[in-house]
Amino acid sequence: MLRLLNIEIHKLKYNRASRILILIYFILLTSIALIAAVKFDIGPIKFHLAEQGIFNFPYIWHFNTFMASFFKFFLLLVIVSMMANEYSNKTLKQNLIDGLSKKEFVLSKFYTVILLALISTIFVFIVSLILGYIYSDFTEFSIVTTNLEYLLAFFVKLVAFFSFGLFLGVLVKRSAFAVGALLIWAMFESFVKGMVYWKTEDNVERIMQFFPLEAMSNLIKEPFTRLSAVKTVAKQVGENLSKDFSVQPLDILIVIIWTIIFIYLSYVLLKKRDL
Repeated sequence: MLRLLNIEIHKLKYNRASRILILIYFILLTSIALIAAVKFDIGPIKFHLAEQGIFNFPYIWHFNTFMASFFKFFLLLVIVSMMANEYSNKTLKQNLIDGLSKKEFVLSKFYTVILLALISTIFVFIVSLILGYIYSDFTEFSIVTTNLEYLLAFFVKLVAFFSFGLFLGVLVKRSAFAVGALLIWAMFESFVKGMVYWKTEDNVERIMQFFPLEAMSNLIKEPFTRLSAVKTVAKQVGENLSKDFSVQPLDILIVIIWTIIFIYLSYVLLKKRDL
């Protein structure tokens, strides 16, 4: 495992575009902290976003993992370009000539996916912990360690998303086309969701939870309607925003199964190709 990881880390180290994308990604993750600086002073109305409880423990684990998920596209570009470079630079063929099996090649990419997802999760954990201890009204250990399952969901979500990107990179061989294929699939899922909603509204969630991108999205549901301020406003206009925001084991299982499928299909494609 370490030998395969070292090969991929060496490739990333000497790829300038990948280094820049990874740097931008972690800078954007850090920028979550800038939300604390958002203030609006309009006459007597004073609004400070950090004072609305978004950085309170344990809510911060939900909020920060949800916000950090939006930046995953930068690492997706690293994954798909990593595969595209293997074809364009013919390093894939050279690795196989040097004795690396196709199975080991796919595993080396998957280990890289896991490493990037793990580093991202640890980074979000540290940023959240710092922000929480600065702004949270509750810092008891039992409260701080509540809802840490959102970090697990974040990790599983990244691994699955990057594995999807890896599969598309193997499939189409070009990074731009791989990203395009992902967007087309996202539009396809949206179309299917619309059709299912039109035909049988009550079964939308039950059916769509098995589609890959929808399953990943279900891991960390939007956190905004959990805020007490939003609930108060909703009650005043007669809306009921109560719903289950917890991480569901079934959603994690579905996403893990999709991850296995993506990696297996990547291997099957590579195995059948004449390189």
